[in-house]
Amino acid sequence: MKRIWGSIKFLGLISLIIFLYAFSEKRNSIRPVKKIKISFVGETRPFIKELTVNKLLIQNQDRGTNIGKETLALNSLENRLKLEDMIANANVYRSVNGILTAKIEQRTPIARVNATPPFYIDEEGDVMALSKNYTARVPLVHRIDKEDVGEIHLLLQKILHDDFLKIYVTDITKAAADNYVLAVREYDFVIEFGAIKDIERKIGNFKAFYQKSLKDHSLESYKTVNLRYRNQVVCIRKEVKN
Repeated sequence: MKRIWGSIKFLGLISLIIFLYAFSEKRNSIRPVKKIKISFVGETRPFIKELTVNKLLIQNQDRGTNIGKETLALNSLENRLKLEDMIANANVYRSVNGILTAKIEQRTPIARVNATPPFYIDEEGDVMALSKNYTARVPLVHRIDKEDVGEIHLLLQKILHDDFLKIYVTDITKAAADNYVLAVREYDFVIEFGAIKDIERKIGNFKAFYQKSLKDHSLESYKTVNLRYRNQVVCIRKEVKN
């Protein structure tokens, strides 16, 4: 008899725990959102305004932040944010004290294409619209269209992750089908890079040329630096005016 009574008490306790948990979840689910908190991960200058993110979250300003939690499908909110062109990823969660938090990871532009209309190329090699909120300081690319993005992305990635190139390369122009031309900061010579292949070799040759020319103070004298030849850098000097 004692064993049966013990089992009954145990089952009753389990039932009570389940009831209390369900009741707590129900109360939490209908608790209104009292505040929306938005934070940007990584990038210090947002390409998208907090107000825009807020609108995407609530979709109707008249509803304010008094939204019952049962109406908030967090995965749906995250997917809605990811549809925004400036957003790479979003993490949306809610707290028990009524705060809805959205952590936003923005897309990273690595070049701006001077086209009609202009656009960015992002770190993943995708086309990205310009931001009305902030202009990124990235190399300018000329005379390409969206079909060229996949090709030039290889060179842009190398520039992005090379401390020397990231500082000095300012413009890239597609001069011909197999010839990209680079402009550099501080000097007015252009670099004939050629086709986007053998990238490591060409950049290595340019760095060796640059260091040598820097030592003998000859960088100002060049008009063109040609990297298209395998074992040498061919330079054209500026015409000397009498």
